[in-house]
Amino acid sequence: MTTGQLFIEIMLSDRKTDFFLLFPIAATLFSCKPSGEEAYGSGTIPVIFLVAGGIIFFLVIQLFVYRYLRSVFAKKEKNLEDLLKKKDEELLKEKKKTEEILANILPKGSADELMAKGKVSKIKYNFVTVLFSDIQGFTQIAEEMNPEVLIDELDKFFFHFDSVVEKYRIEKIKTIGDAYMCAGGIPERNRTNPVEVILAALEMQQYMEGLKQSSLAQGMKYWDIRIGIHTGTVIAGVVGHKKMSYDIWGDTVNTASRMESSGEAGKINISGTTYEFAKDFFVCEHRGRMPVKYKGEIDMYFVKSIKPELCDENGQPNEKFIFRMLMLKLEDVEEAVNRIFLEEASPDLYFHNVQFAKGINSQVDLLANAEQIPEEEYINLKLASIFLITGYINDYNNPAEEALKLMTETLPRFGFDKAYVAAAGKIILNSFSENYQSAVDMILHDARYDYLGRVDYLKLTDKLFRERNEHGLKTDIHEWTVIQKKLLQTHDFMTKSGRLLRSVSMEEQTASLDSWYK
Repeated sequence: MTTGQLFIEIMLSDRKTDFFLLFPIAATLFSCKPSGEEAYGSGTIPVIFLVAGGIIFFLVIQLFVYRYLRSVFAKKEKNLEDLLKKKDEELLKEKKKTEEILANILPKGSADELMAKGKVSKIKYNFVTVLFSDIQGFTQIAEEMNPEVLIDELDKFFFHFDSVVEKYRIEKIKTIGDAYMCAGGIPERNRTNPVEVILAALEMQQYMEGLKQSSLAQGMKYWDIRIGIHTGTVIAGVVGHKKMSYDIWGDTVNTASRMESSGEAGKINISGTTYEFAKDFFVCEHRGRMPVKYKGEIDMYFVKSIKPELCDENGQPNEKFIFRMLMLKLEDVEEAVNRIFLEEASPDLYFHNVQFAKGINSQVDLLANAEQIPEEEYINLKLASIFLITGYINDYNNPAEEALKLMTETLPRFGFDKAYVAAAGKIILNSFSENYQSAVDMILHDARYDYLGRVDYLKLTDKLFRERNEHGLKTDIHEWTVIQKKLLQTHDFMTKSGRLLRSVSMEEQTASLDSWYK
């Protein structure tokens, strides 16, 4: 490689070590004599080479300045990127802190809506249980007690109440002086809120009774509370612009307050409405129809305890109690999954949609009752039927895995533990792998393929044909007809009840296929 070629290569290079070699190379180029130098005279450098040398030297200086400035700018750019990254991390931390603060003030859904829209919509809830508690004789206590001690005592009570309502997924609304207010069934609707709110009230009552006994033993004054509960309709939303708070309004709130003021110290007073929803779980004492301000007369009950057959030796809910609660929660789970279908399912799910899901669930209920499936097995079967086809929403080609994923994420929110998730998941996997080991497997099979024996079979199979083609599972009409005929010929309902409920025979369905696709 000649000296000139080396010079050009180094100028094009980004390596700093090569760059500093330019100066000696440039000097070498200046001192070189062209061939035929003798013609110009000994030791004489032509003007053209002097000019070329000057240009090269100027370019070397320019390149040096350019490289230097580029390194300076690159360093500044990196520093700026590091600074922006640090600022982004700080902003994320601050955002997380803000979200945590909002989560402690507002329900999660309301907090998310506030962050996204800057405001929160008012929502009507038709089935909410409101609890009010109040310290008996608080005004007199406040006059006689040191203010700091008074606040510390109240804080201790309310701190314990907060932990209780969180345990039962009840929403704390607010405290006003010595009054504590919370509500079950918001912001997430459920059918079990009357029972859960009464359970929370019993724990509050037990806690205060423990403090009372301790105070009496020490010869100190004690605090006692009245608790009132009512179930009905409320409007919930966020009020305020600077000091925002989540609140509820409506006649239900007023009635719950009246239940508290009409009660007695150390007792839980519930309305007749709440009693009707919770009477299967608790022992209650009917007080009769009691006068209530602005309300006339209302049936009232004192809650005494959990029913003996539903509690353990410590008076706490036993397995039978929990099982009854889970039976109620099944309907909440089904509603939640139906909402997922309506809100998230693609419109091209012509067959595996919310209508088909509801049909499977209804048929499971019918067959399980007819086949006299034990309640313990029914819960697992029902959960499997609810989530069976949900996987088609997110991944059409892997519906079983997606169904299990959604079920694992959803069920803990409703109080179902891992054992229920595993048992229901096994039934789903058996259904997709056509592995029918037990009566519940057979019932789910018959519920899933119930459409094969119905009068609307042709319309449904046509929807399935269009759905599969739009999701990449291409099949022509002739091939689809052959597949469906084979399915009808090889399929049979596995339970006696399923066979009895079949409306149209296999032969009739097969005969109608050809005319349908002509």
